[in-house]
Amino acid sequence: MPSQSAARKLTIHELPRSERPRERLVDLGAHVLSSAELLAIVLGAGSAERSAVGLAQDVLATAGGSLRRIAMQPVAALRAVRGVGTVRAVTIHASLELGRRMAAEAREDGAPIRAPRDVVAVFAPRLEDLPVEEFHVAVLDAQHRLERDVTVTRGILNSSLVHPREVFREAIAERAAALILVHNHPSGDPTPSADDRAVTEQLVAAGRLLDIPVHDHVIIGRGRYTSFAEAGLL
Repeated sequence: MPSQSAARKLTIHELPRSERPRERLVDLGAHVLSSAELLAIVLGAGSAERSAVGLAQDVLATAGGSLRRIAMQPVAALRAVRGVGTVRAVTIHASLELGRRMAAEAREDGAPIRAPRDVVAVFAPRLEDLPVEEFHVAVLDAQHRLERDVTVTRGILNSSLVHPREVFREAIAERAAALILVHNHPSGDPTPSADDRAVTEQLVAAGRLLDIPVHDHVIIGRGRYTSFAEAGLL
């Protein structure tokens, strides 16, 4: 039988340089690393029982290997993984949020929003994995560029919470040429609800009175979206 020392797994520092995540990133670039290797770098070190890569694999296993599912988990769920405390759980969440924000910046600043897919490109990275609904108003200038993103409500969407006064106050202050309404469905299904339709009708009518047209209402799901304009619901 192999001795206890022979059966001991090597730590990352004992591995050849070509197999260490940090050195591989420096030598080859981040894109060649697996998700477990990247997560191991975020964790910084392993535990008494597991290397950093092994610990990262444990974290991934709790979410079926999906980084998106990890981002959706509360910090407490990550703390439940043996070897992951509060500091490491918070660090993981922070790194995934940075990735989400970077994706949100991918669209070139000043590019006009011409179609629902342009709206999705801007808002989906931030909204599609949120555990609660957020209602945003995209304020557009005369060239259809995004002038400002206004968060109106966070929570269950209904017509009593989204008041035209709150929506159009910022639009008037910014001298908006038009608005696009955007919100997410945490369920992942972007099918409009009765409240979604009621809110849209209310705000479209207010926009007509104020001469600030509402061009669309885009509901962000998980990998899907619904555009009221495309669906003929405006």
